[in-house]
Amino acid sequence: MKQYLLFLCMLLTLSGIAQTTKSAYQIRVKIDGFTEKQLYLGYYMGDKQYVMDTALVDAKGEFVFSGPEALKAGMYIVVLPPSNDFFQILVTDKEQAFFVRTTKDKPGENTKFEGTSENTLFYNYVNYLNAKRPEAEALGKELEAAKDDAAAKDLAQKKMDKLNEGVEQYQKEYVKKNASSFAAAIIKANMNLETPKNFDNLPEEEKNRQLWLWTRKHFFDNLNLGDNRLLRTPFLFQRLDYFVNKLSVQHPDSIAIAIDTVLARLRPAEESFKFYLIHFLNSYAASKFVGMDAVYVHMAEKYYATGQANWANQDQVKKIVENAKKLKPLLIGKTAPDITLERNGNKTMLSQLKSEYTLLYFWRYDCGHCKESMPAMKKFFEKFKDKGITLVAICVKPATDQPECLKYIQENGLTDWYNAFDPTGRYYVLYNVETTPQMYILDNKKEIISKQVPADQLEDVMDKIIEMNKKDKENK
Repeated sequence: MKQYLLFLCMLLTLSGIAQTTKSAYQIRVKIDGFTEKQLYLGYYMGDKQYVMDTALVDAKGEFVFSGPEALKAGMYIVVLPPSNDFFQILVTDKEQAFFVRTTKDKPGENTKFEGTSENTLFYNYVNYLNAKRPEAEALGKELEAAKDDAAAKDLAQKKMDKLNEGVEQYQKEYVKKNASSFAAAIIKANMNLETPKNFDNLPEEEKNRQLWLWTRKHFFDNLNLGDNRLLRTPFLFQRLDYFVNKLSVQHPDSIAIAIDTVLARLRPAEESFKFYLIHFLNSYAASKFVGMDAVYVHMAEKYYATGQANWANQDQVKKIVENAKKLKPLLIGKTAPDITLERNGNKTMLSQLKSEYTLLYFWRYDCGHCKESMPAMKKFFEKFKDKGITLVAICVKPATDQPECLKYIQENGLTDWYNAFDPTGRYYVLYNVETTPQMYILDNKKEIISKQVPADQLEDVMDKIIEMNKKDKENK
């Protein structure tokens, strides 16, 4: 009896070992003509590709990618060193173990699969397109050759249109027949949208406007952003980037709406939602374009302050939200925070200064970047001082250091500026002056109309502001 129990325990132990060492995924690859000893498995994420696994050739001449945790569904790449040629494979939750055979030359065109219906479906489609490519290339040459012959060009174009119609019909039928497959989701996502024919009868300018409006509304008709499998594909990032940065008006309010639209569609795919919320937040936190910090503030308030980024560390969330609170009063269109200005022993408030434009400039005499920008600032003021501009220069130093500020002003011929300091020190918090130089351009109501403009670009920016203001007055 004891021997039986011991034998049973050994079986259980061995069974436990087998379960813990069993691979959750196993992709076997054989490449005819490939003599290198290792192969790489990579994946797509955002606009980049990452290597996640390396396989060494075994006694059978095969490369085996395997691991204890299942692969996330998506499109992966098998990379052949040293040329870095590659071919793509599809992985789904149900298909984590299969065999693929191809060739060193044109590996993406000579693939054969075992144990995976998804890859067979996908490559049947790829092979169909490859078969049509020579015909398309020949028609392209025919069109080019007939560019000065209207009749020949029209005939070649009709042939090309017929070919394209045939391909599109094949795509539709293939997607419909295999609707539940990952392969079909990828094919559908890359199909052209069918725009309304009635746009062709409109004047060119109106046609373009209507086409833009229609495309924005229907841009994701073929692309299911709630499908988490699409996160690891080479096209998702480009599509979302195009929608936000090309198809949307590049104004903070419009961009915020575009991002909200994207995130709402991504929400059912939790990992995709997380990735792109972080991506867009970081993108606009680091944006070099004036005024785009408003997008960062919008995202911090809407998603982080409301607990929708529940994966994030709470200290990190707190930092993001607090940073947004600091930036919000300083967004373009906001009234500049009022501060005390002391000059020659006299005190006044920023809001009390009468000027068509106020250039609020925070600097320090021991700041390297400030010193570099001073010649351009001085040149700018000489050119614009008679155009309704007051340059309020605030030396970011305590009262005890103000003599050094004045010394620098005298030595560098900056006495025509409205040089002042804030004895209360409130500017430091109100304007979030953690670095210098910092710059804000205010209108006659002390509303922020631009900010953080590099000194060497200040003349161009101010010229445009003055010109726009002139046109607005003329149109009233």
